[in-house]
Amino acid sequence: MIGRLSGILIEKQAPEVLIDCNGVGYEVQLPMTSFYQLPDLGQPCVLSIHFVVREDAQLLYGFATKQERALFRELIKTNGIGPKMALAILSGMSAEQFVAAVQREDITGITKVPGVGKKTAERLVVEMRDRMKNFAASLATPNADSFALGNAVEDTFITAPDATDDAIAALEALGYKATVAKKAVDKVHAPGASSEKLIKDALKAMM
Repeated sequence: MIGRLSGILIEKQAPEVLIDCNGVGYEVQLPMTSFYQLPDLGQPCVLSIHFVVREDAQLLYGFATKQERALFRELIKTNGIGPKMALAILSGMSAEQFVAAVQREDITGITKVPGVGKKTAERLVVEMRDRMKNFAASLATPNADSFALGNAVEDTFITAPDATDDAIAALEALGYKATVAKKAVDKVHAPGASSEKLIKDALKAMM
Protein backbone atom coordinates (compact mmCIF):
# COMPACT_ATOMS: atom_id res chain seq x y z
CA MET A 1 0.00 0.00 0.00
CA ILE A 2 1.33 3.42 -0.98
CA GLY A 3 0.10 6.27 1.24
CA ARG A 4 2.61 9.01 0.53
CA LEU A 5 5.06 9.99 -2.20
CA SER A 6 8.01 12.31 -1.71
CA GLY A 7 10.24 13.12 -4.65
CA ILE A 8 11.03 15.54 -7.45
CA LEU A 9 8.30 16.82 -9.73
CA ILE A 10 9.58 16.15 -13.26
CA GLU A 11 6.45 16.33 -15.43
CA LYS A 12 2.97 17.76 -15.13
CA GLN A 13 0.18 17.79 -17.66
CA ALA A 14 -3.20 18.22 -16.05
CA PRO A 15 -4.59 16.22 -14.41
CA GLU A 16 -1.49 13.97 -14.20
CA VAL A 17 2.03 14.40 -12.85
CA LEU A 18 5.21 12.35 -12.82
CA ILE A 19 7.25 12.27 -9.62
CA ASP A 20 10.79 10.88 -9.47
CA CYS A 21 11.32 9.01 -6.20
CA ASN A 22 14.93 7.80 -6.03
CA GLY A 23 15.05 7.04 -9.74
CA VAL A 24 11.56 5.56 -10.04
CA GLY A 25 8.93 7.67 -11.79
CA TYR A 26 5.39 7.48 -10.45
CA GLU A 27 2.43 8.68 -12.52
CA VAL A 28 -0.16 10.28 -10.26
CA GLN A 29 -3.58 11.73 -11.05
CA LEU A 30 -4.66 14.79 -9.08
CA PRO A 31 -7.83 16.84 -8.70
CA MET A 32 -7.27 20.32 -10.11
CA THR A 33 -7.59 21.87 -6.66
CA SER A 34 -4.35 20.07 -5.73
CA PHE A 35 -2.82 20.49 -9.19
CA TYR A 36 -2.99 24.30 -8.88
CA GLN A 37 -0.76 24.12 -5.79
CA LEU A 38 2.08 22.11 -7.32
CA PRO A 39 5.61 23.51 -7.03
CA ASP A 40 7.74 24.26 -10.09
CA LEU A 41 9.22 21.45 -12.15
CA GLY A 42 12.44 20.15 -10.63
CA GLN A 43 11.31 21.01 -7.10
CA PRO A 44 10.56 18.63 -4.19
CA CYS A 45 6.95 17.51 -4.02
CA VAL A 46 5.05 15.54 -1.38
CA LEU A 47 1.62 14.05 -2.04
CA SER A 48 -0.82 12.09 0.08
CA ILE A 49 -1.73 9.04 -2.00
CA HIS A 50 -4.76 6.84 -2.49
CA PHE A 51 -3.64 3.59 -4.13
CA VAL A 52 -6.05 1.59 -6.31
CA VAL A 53 -5.32 -1.91 -7.61
CA ARG A 54 -7.41 -3.21 -10.49
CA GLU A 55 -7.09 -6.31 -12.64
CA ASP A 56 -5.67 -4.26 -15.50
CA ALA A 57 -3.88 -1.43 -13.69
CA GLN A 58 -2.44 0.02 -10.50
CA LEU A 59 -3.46 3.66 -10.10
CA LEU A 60 -2.20 6.43 -7.85
CA TYR A 61 -4.36 9.40 -6.90
CA GLY A 62 -2.56 12.28 -5.23
CA PHE A 63 -3.71 15.11 -2.97
CA ALA A 64 -2.24 18.26 -1.45
CA THR A 65 -3.50 17.32 2.01
CA LYS A 66 -4.59 14.28 3.97
CA GLN A 67 -7.96 15.95 4.48
CA GLU A 68 -8.58 16.18 0.75
CA ARG A 69 -7.61 12.54 0.38
CA ALA A 70 -10.00 11.64 3.19
CA LEU A 71 -12.83 13.41 1.37
CA PHE A 72 -11.93 11.56 -1.85
CA ARG A 73 -12.20 8.29 0.08
CA GLU A 74 -15.58 9.30 1.46
CA LEU A 75 -16.76 10.15 -2.05
CA ILE A 76 -15.85 6.76 -3.51
CA LYS A 77 -17.73 5.03 -0.69
CA THR A 78 -20.89 6.56 -2.12
CA ASN A 79 -22.93 4.33 -4.41
CA GLY A 80 -22.20 5.10 -8.06
CA ILE A 81 -19.16 7.31 -7.42
CA GLY A 82 -15.86 6.02 -8.79
CA PRO A 83 -12.38 7.58 -8.61
CA LYS A 84 -12.79 9.46 -11.91
CA MET A 85 -16.01 11.15 -10.81
CA ALA A 86 -14.56 11.86 -7.36
CA LEU A 87 -11.61 13.63 -9.03
CA ALA A 88 -14.03 15.61 -11.21
CA ILE A 89 -15.98 16.71 -8.13
CA LEU A 90 -12.82 17.83 -6.32
CA SER A 91 -11.65 19.60 -9.48
CA GLY A 92 -14.89 21.53 -9.88
CA MET A 93 -14.98 22.74 -6.29
CA SER A 94 -12.69 22.77 -3.28
CA ALA A 95 -13.14 20.29 -0.45
CA GLU A 96 -14.58 23.09 1.68
CA GLN A 97 -17.05 24.08 -1.04
CA PHE A 98 -18.20 20.50 -1.53
CA VAL A 99 -18.71 19.90 2.19
CA ALA A 100 -20.68 23.15 2.41
CA ALA A 101 -22.78 22.16 -0.62
CA VAL A 102 -23.65 18.82 0.97
CA GLN A 103 -24.48 20.42 4.31
CA ARG A 104 -26.86 22.95 2.75
CA GLU A 105 -28.21 20.32 0.30
CA ASP A 106 -27.22 22.37 -2.74
CA ILE A 107 -28.26 19.88 -5.44
CA THR A 108 -28.04 22.49 -8.21
CA GLY A 109 -24.46 23.40 -7.33
CA ILE A 110 -23.32 19.78 -7.21
CA THR A 111 -24.91 18.95 -10.58
CA LYS A 112 -22.63 21.50 -12.28
CA VAL A 113 -19.83 18.94 -11.97
CA PRO A 114 -19.48 16.85 -15.19
CA GLY A 115 -21.19 13.48 -14.98
CA VAL A 116 -23.15 14.34 -11.84
CA GLY A 117 -26.87 14.35 -12.56
CA LYS A 118 -29.68 15.28 -10.20
CA LYS A 119 -30.14 11.74 -8.88
CA THR A 120 -26.41 11.35 -8.21
CA ALA A 121 -26.27 14.72 -6.47
CA GLU A 122 -29.25 13.79 -4.30
CA ARG A 123 -27.59 10.48 -3.43
CA LEU A 124 -24.37 12.30 -2.49
CA VAL A 125 -26.30 14.56 -0.14
CA VAL A 126 -28.31 11.74 1.44
CA GLU A 127 -25.36 9.38 1.92
CA MET A 128 -22.73 11.95 2.89
CA ARG A 129 -24.68 14.51 4.90
CA ASP A 130 -24.11 12.84 8.26
CA ARG A 131 -20.51 11.95 7.43
CA MET A 132 -19.73 15.60 6.60
CA LYS A 133 -20.88 17.01 9.95
CA ASN A 134 -17.42 16.83 11.50
CA PHE A 135 -15.48 17.10 8.26
CA ALA A 136 -15.49 20.89 7.95
CA ALA A 137 -13.44 21.29 11.14
CA SER A 138 -10.76 18.87 9.92
CA LEU A 139 -10.43 20.77 6.63
CA ALA A 140 -9.50 23.89 8.56
CA THR A 141 -6.64 22.10 10.32
CA PRO A 142 -3.18 22.76 8.81
CA ASN A 143 -1.53 19.70 7.29
CA ALA A 144 2.23 19.33 7.68
CA ASP A 145 2.41 16.80 4.85
CA SER A 146 1.01 19.13 2.21
CA PHE A 147 3.47 20.10 -0.50
CA ALA A 148 5.05 23.53 -0.75
CA LEU A 149 3.20 26.04 -2.87
CA GLY A 150 4.94 27.10 -6.06
CA ASN A 151 5.57 30.83 -6.46
CA ALA A 152 5.64 30.77 -10.24
CA VAL A 153 3.64 27.73 -11.18
CA GLU A 154 2.36 29.12 -14.46
CA ASP A 155 5.91 29.49 -15.81
CA THR A 156 6.19 25.70 -16.02
CA PHE A 157 3.10 25.32 -18.18
CA ILE A 158 2.86 25.39 -21.96
CA THR A 159 1.68 28.71 -23.31
CA ALA A 160 -0.58 29.49 -26.27
CA PRO A 161 -1.32 28.12 -28.78
CA ASP A 162 -0.49 24.67 -27.35
CA ALA A 163 -2.01 25.73 -24.02
CA THR A 164 -5.50 25.76 -25.53
CA ASP A 165 -5.27 22.14 -26.70
CA ASP A 166 -3.76 21.06 -23.37
CA ALA A 167 -6.51 22.78 -21.40
CA ILE A 168 -9.24 21.16 -23.51
CA ALA A 169 -7.58 17.74 -23.13
CA ALA A 170 -7.36 18.18 -19.35
CA LEU A 171 -11.05 19.06 -19.09
CA GLU A 172 -11.95 16.03 -21.21
CA ALA A 173 -9.86 13.86 -18.86
CA LEU A 174 -11.96 15.21 -15.99
CA GLY A 175 -15.15 14.08 -17.70
CA TYR A 176 -16.30 17.09 -19.70
CA LYS A 177 -17.48 16.48 -23.26
CA ALA A 178 -15.13 17.76 -25.97
CA THR A 179 -17.62 20.36 -27.20
CA VAL A 180 -18.26 21.65 -23.68
CA ALA A 181 -14.54 21.77 -22.87
CA LYS A 182 -13.70 23.66 -26.07
CA LYS A 183 -16.52 26.14 -25.56
CA ALA A 184 -15.40 26.85 -21.98
CA VAL A 185 -11.73 27.28 -22.92
CA ASP A 186 -12.59 29.51 -25.87
CA LYS A 187 -14.73 31.64 -23.58
CA VAL A 188 -11.88 32.37 -21.15
CA HIS A 189 -9.02 32.35 -23.65
CA ALA A 190 -6.53 35.20 -23.35
CA PRO A 191 -3.34 35.83 -25.37
CA GLY A 192 -0.32 34.20 -23.74
CA ALA A 193 -2.37 32.42 -21.06
CA SER A 194 -0.86 29.23 -19.66
CA SER A 195 -2.70 25.93 -19.82
CA GLU A 196 -3.18 25.97 -16.04
CA LYS A 197 -4.81 29.40 -16.08
CA LEU A 198 -7.12 28.36 -18.92
CA ILE A 199 -8.16 25.21 -17.02
CA LYS A 200 -8.76 27.12 -13.80
CA ASP A 201 -10.74 29.90 -15.50
CA ALA A 202 -12.75 27.43 -17.60
CA LEU A 203 -13.74 25.42 -14.52
CA LYS A 204 -14.82 28.61 -12.76
CA ALA A 205 -16.86 29.65 -15.78
CA MET A 206 -18.69 26.32 -15.85
CA MET A 207 -19.47 26.36 -12.13
